[in-house]
Amino acid sequence: MAGSGTAVPSVPRLPDWIRTRPPRGERYGEVRGILSELGLETVCREARCPNLSECWSEGAATLMLLGTDCTRRCAFCSVRTHWPHGVVDATEPGRVGEAVARWGLRYVVLTQVCRDDLPDGGAAVMAETVRAIRARSPGTLVELLSGDLGGEAAALRTLLEARPDVLAHNLETVERLSAEVRDRRASYRGSLAWLAGARRLGGPTLVTKSSLMIGLGETDGELSESFRDLRDSGVDLLTLGQYLRPTPAHRAVDRYLPPEGFEALAASARAVGFAGVEAGPLVRSSYRAEALYRAAQARRGA
Repeated sequence: MAGSGTAVPSVPRLPDWIRTRPPRGERYGEVRGILSELGLETVCREARCPNLSECWSEGAATLMLLGTDCTRRCAFCSVRTHWPHGVVDATEPGRVGEAVARWGLRYVVLTQVCRDDLPDGGAAVMAETVRAIRARSPGTLVELLSGDLGGEAAALRTLLEARPDVLAHNLETVERLSAEVRDRRASYRGSLAWLAGARRLGGPTLVTKSSLMIGLGETDGELSESFRDLRDSGVDLLTLGQYLRPTPAHRAVDRYLPPEGFEALAASARAVGFAGVEAGPLVRSSYRAEALYRAAQARRGA
């Protein structure tokens, strides 16, 4: 109340360096049209990604598998929470394969909603989708951005048997904040174990990847610890981006890091041995995914 002497918490204003671009280019309409025609969903729309216009204009989209209802509720995410009771659309892998072929993509990213209602977390559907893409577009590189699949080793093996080129899983935040920010079924150490397992079982050609958000209440020192934890788990690639609060019901933004701050964090991450780092206020886990993959291949001399 005004005049009561009670301090009102200040909310950081959206800074000038966080700006999205309007839709542009012929490919934007093409991508939107194919998605609509084939009834496919993208994380670009569901998670309100600020790079949607840029990526769609370049003919790239991150396709979201297994529906649009997630069985988990994280404090940063705008995807709807709902229990789908094991319902799976058996036609989805084929429709995704058709979309990728029609776009003529060199590189595609597939992600998922968490499906704790399925025994394998949805691994079989994701693996089948990779195979559908390979059947119609054998030259397309495929990145899978997976949930933790309940930590089931058999589910991880199912993904790896489909031979994705990149297997990604997001750590999201530092260890101190993980229980506050992520759903109770996720864990910091569990995600690291999942990534280490992917590295161990995936063979020499698999590239692994993860992502962290900035602005959830972490310190730069804690981020440095997470960089080392990820490298100790064999992760090749890292993305760092600004957390943007999707609605007032979600976790508040603690800080807006300027571009030069992201450059400093990227340098710190590269210093601990990542093959590729993409960092910036609008960077998301699938941003410039092909360029990061090429960086990992160059490191290996492929």
